[in-house]
Amino acid sequence: MIRIGRLLKSFKYALTGLSKAFWEEQNFRIDIFIALFVLFISVYFQIKVWQFIILIIMITLVLILEIINSIFERLIDLLKPRLHQYVKDIKDMTAAAVFIGALASLLIGILIFLPYVIDKFF
Repeated sequence: MIRIGRLLKSFKYALTGLSKAFWEEQNFRIDIFIALFVLFISVYFQIKVWQFIILIIMITLVLILEIINSIFERLIDLLKPRLHQYVKDIKDMTAAAVFIGALASLLIGILIFLPYVIDKFF
């Protein structure tokens, strides 16, 4: 049986984590700003539903990767703060994962929006 109290507590914890990511991680705030801009221009250009779905998936991917990156950074700082080359390597690799996701999102955004921009302004 579903316990409503437990469920509400889990939502509270999730929102607390989301708030912490937003207020303590600059890149997460930048990602949120870009996501809102993308959603705005999606409505402006009235893109197709399947294109909107792809954009939502990519936005979600980048935000999740950003949170995972922050988790790894905090975890390895807690376990072995800056004492080993692997700490730097792990941080660099998780940042690279976010970077790859962001680049893929940018490319997909360009492929989706370029025809609309050309049609509207040229």
